[in-house]
Amino acid sequence: MLVFVLRRLVQAVIVMLTVAFIAFMLFQYVGDPVTNLLGQDATPAQRAQLRADLGLDQPFPVQFGRFVGNAVQGEFGLSLRQGRRVSALILERLPATLELSMTAAVIALVFAIPMGVFAALRRGTFASQLLMTLSLLGVSLPTFLIGILLIWIFAVVLGWLPSYNRGDTVDLGFWTTGLLTLDGWKHLILPAITLAVFQLTLIMRLVRAEMLEVLRADYIKFARARGLPNRVVYFSHALKNTMVPVITITGLQLGSLIAFAIITEQVFQWPGMGLLFIQAVQFADIPVMAAYLCLIALIFVLINLAVDLLYFAVDPRLRIERAAGAH
Repeated sequence: MLVFVLRRLVQAVIVMLTVAFIAFMLFQYVGDPVTNLLGQDATPAQRAQLRADLGLDQPFPVQFGRFVGNAVQGEFGLSLRQGRRVSALILERLPATLELSMTAAVIALVFAIPMGVFAALRRGTFASQLLMTLSLLGVSLPTFLIGILLIWIFAVVLGWLPSYNRGDTVDLGFWTTGLLTLDGWKHLILPAITLAVFQLTLIMRLVRAEMLEVLRADYIKFARARGLPNRVVYFSHALKNTMVPVITITGLQLGSLIAFAIITEQVFQWPGMGLLFIQAVQFADIPVMAAYLCLIALIFVLINLAVDLLYFAVDPRLRIERAAGAH
């Protein structure tokens, strides 16, 4: 187990260094930070002085080493558009993105797993076919179109829910949350559902497919031959083995929810990291873009590590195989 974790940590370090290198190359080839900060009318002496202050006159390996060192400490310099520290901007926007992503993930899991199991156990019925048709629509429709449709129905036509921004929030000092106010929940519903639809339908179809595959296995037939009730066969034996591949996809999709909440945040003007990244791209704000890239990569690495560790809790065959390999 320890060797497995250490191997994964080494792989994570390699991935993060690769991402850091890609992010660092943004500074080299996407615009000139000196020109962005001083403008076109700056004198050569002013440009040379700022270049020296930023360390841009140093050799490439020295610059990259300093960039990695600062990134480890969470520092990516100043935003070229807002003139504030990038770390402060990220910390301001991170709570909004995490709350939106986590709420969408909870919605997706709470509905997708029971719906997938139902569609597998009631295969061929009208309700199962209806669920599969709706899931096909959910997978096919683009996220921005789902958001626009929800805004038109629930905000414009019915007037039940707000269509933009985050609503009232509570400042806890280290965290700002809208989950403690009714207005915050109202603002969260539409973007969370929009972000959850694709993940919900994808996980539901995966659970159904895996459940059908497991139900054809020999040990399920043996369990039924022993006279075990269907409830025990389905939920104690079949569902547990169905969850092994589901955990993998769910973990990756959780990272995707955080990384690709950009479109949802843009549609609903949700003040999260995705909207900050879109604004950074529009203004070529390289420090913000580099920080976002490194943060998303770190989130994916941590989620993948957590998913690998969950395998040992869900599938005992993996523990047996590793123990046999160690001997």
